[in-house]
Amino acid sequence: MVETSFPRPTTTVVLAMSADGKIADVQHSPPEFGSDEDYAHLERQVAAADGILFGSATLKAGETAMRVVTPELIAERLKQGKPEQPAQIVCTRSGDLDPNLRFFQQAVPHWLVTTKKGAQSWQDQSYFEQVFTHESAEHSIDWLKTLQAMPALGVEKIAVLGGGQIVASLLADDLIDELHLTVCPLLLGGASTPTPVAGQGWLQQDAPWLELISVKQVESELFLHYRRRR
Repeated sequence: MVETSFPRPTTTVVLAMSADGKIADVQHSPPEFGSDEDYAHLERQVAAADGILFGSATLKAGETAMRVVTPELIAERLKQGKPEQPAQIVCTRSGDLDPNLRFFQQAVPHWLVTTKKGAQSWQDQSYFEQVFTHESAEHSIDWLKTLQAMPALGVEKIAVLGGGQIVASLLADDLIDELHLTVCPLLLGGASTPTPVAGQGWLQQDAPWLELISVKQVESELFLHYRRRR
């Protein structure tokens, strides 16, 4: 377990997956298999967060951020003294993003988590309001230092919307607190089809364990809420 001497935001993974545990199809298409109820559930989690974290592959697949659009949810954020939209935090070690993505035209705070090398192509440009370049000794993302830098900027709660590599990296550093997983009634299969947690995996004795907080069934979907068991 990673010991944190400085505060960091709480982190909640929010993902929909097939009944066989896939978060996209074999072509890695943007997931569209969730119901209207699942979308409303996702939007509520986004509205409750101060920052929305996702990888470059997730962004490139959908080209846009997950915004809060329901007037009642926006009003509640404003009532709590929060900005209308949470910060949209894209992670890419290489910094390889197309500035023509629709994401950059959306009226949301744009933040970037990358490496020092990945940040070079975005220097002296106005695409991102915040750029984090905390690196590990292996020149990858130092997630603990990155998260610890965010409370000072008003980010106390982060919703992690994928992909599986980011979830795996955060889990490996014991930086995931809760998970909301929607199980949808379809099967996608495929040995290389994305799952909620990618990476190298764990042996059984080393695997992160979860505590089930709640289960809700809406028609043929299951909404599972877990807490990281420590």
